[in-house]
Formats: sequence, C-alpha cells, structure tokens
Amino acid sequence: MKGRVLVVAGSDSGGGAGIQADIKTITALGAYAATAITALTAQNTEAVLGIEPVAPRFVQLQIEAVLGDIGADCVKTGMLLDAAVIDAVADAIPMSLPLIVDPVMVASSGARLLDERAIGTLKRRLVVRATAVTPNVPEAEILAGTAIASLDDMRRAADALLREGAAAVVLKGGHLSGDIVRDLVAEAGGSFVLEAPRIATRSTHGTGCTLASAIAAGLAQGLALRPAVERAHAYVQRAIATAPGLGRGHGPLNHAHPCD
Repeated sequence: MKGRVLVVAGSDSGGGAGIQADIKTITALGAYAATAITALTAQNTEAVLGIEPVAPRFVQLQIEAVLGDIGADCVKTGMLLDAAVIDAVADAIPMSLPLIVDPVMVASSGARLLDERAIGTLKRRLVVRATAVTPNVPEAEILAGTAIASLDDMRRAADALLREGAAAVVLKGGHLSGDIVRDLVAEAGGSFVLEAPRIATRSTHGTGCTLASAIAAGLAQGLALRPAVERAHAYVQRAIATAPGLGRGHGPLNHAHPCD
C-alpha cells in the first residue's frame, strides 16, 4: 500500500458513488483511503430519497483528525452540499496538499447535491487552488458559464477554468453524443484527449467519483498528472465494462476488477 488520500464527500447508501466508491477505488489502486463525510444520503440506483447534512464544524473536525495523525498525500473533494461546508473544508486543508476537486452538483437520478448559491464559493475557495478539477459537461457549463456541444467547446470551457486558477482541468465528455467518448485534460502548457468507445450500459453510477479518486490515488503515489489520469481513465473504462448489473436504475461499477 502506497499513498494516502483523504476524501471529503457524501455517503451513498447504495455503495455506487460517494465515499463508498471512493474507498473502493483508492483501495483497488493500492493506496490508503481516509474520509471526512459531508452528508448522509439515502439512495439507490433509482433515486436519492433523502439527504442529512453534517454540520460544517464536524466536517472540519474530521479533516483535522485525519491530517493530525494519519496525514495525507492528496485530498479529493466530492459532494459538499453548501457554502458553509465548502468554507469549512477550504479552511481545514493545507495549501501544500495536492487537491482534486470533483464539483459534484447533481446525482445521476437528477437530485441536486450542491446548493446553486454555493457555486461561487466553490470556485473562489476550491477551484482556484485545485491541482485538478474534474467536471462533467453539465458541471463545466455551470462553472465556466458557457454551452458545451463539441470538443472545441470543451477546450474553451477548460481554458476558462484554468483562468479561474485551477492548475489542470479533466473535463469528462460522456454527456456529449457520439460512439466515441472524449475526455479533455488541459493544463497551462497544453492539453490532450483520452478516447474510448462508448459502452452501451446503464451501469454508470459513480463514474465521476471513481475517476477523481483514481486520479487522487495516482498523485498520492507520486505519479505526475498525465500518467495518473491515464491510469484512472483505463481503470474506469474497465470498471464500466465489467459492471455487475445491480439495481433497476443507474447501476454501480465494478470497482474490484483486477488492476494491471
């Protein structure tokens, strides 16, 4: 086991996304996962039935407890719910730690997981200091304030987020149409695209959480951004392709597949 990742995110009772997916992913890739839970959700593959927030000060206390003893080599954020939690998280995470920001806004089922009024706080407190921010297309449209319908649009949105202060942007293209899914990785020095054939499946719950945590595990293990993203991309593709087919809605991935 190499590398320590502190995940700050919500709990998914169905186990497909959130803290549960994060722990499975980080463990599968040979790193150690610690957590600070921001909210409890009652959900399955079909719907989010309820959300119970965790008090911001207690979120902060969880972070301080982990960093004060176990430590971390990378922090990954997911569901943060509102501005007060974002502020608490930003105050508790040292600027020196690599930070992956997955700007979770809406669940696969359509439930809102971030207060719209908190988007500015997310950009001002966390995106600005992110080692990488990992939005999907709808999230990038909100953060960058621009419509995205093509790879060129993705590039423009990524450039906007780089101007906001993020060191890198991993913009996931799965929401766009086409037989090939393209993910754009942009840094100040250039960009590259990762392509994969679209897999016809309903087992896509937690793909964003999984990708961001896989990237965080790579950074915690000392990988540079590109190899960390490339390994994470390959891991997610195989996890989708070998998904167990559980549930009646958007099913979970196979986080436990062998990693080469």
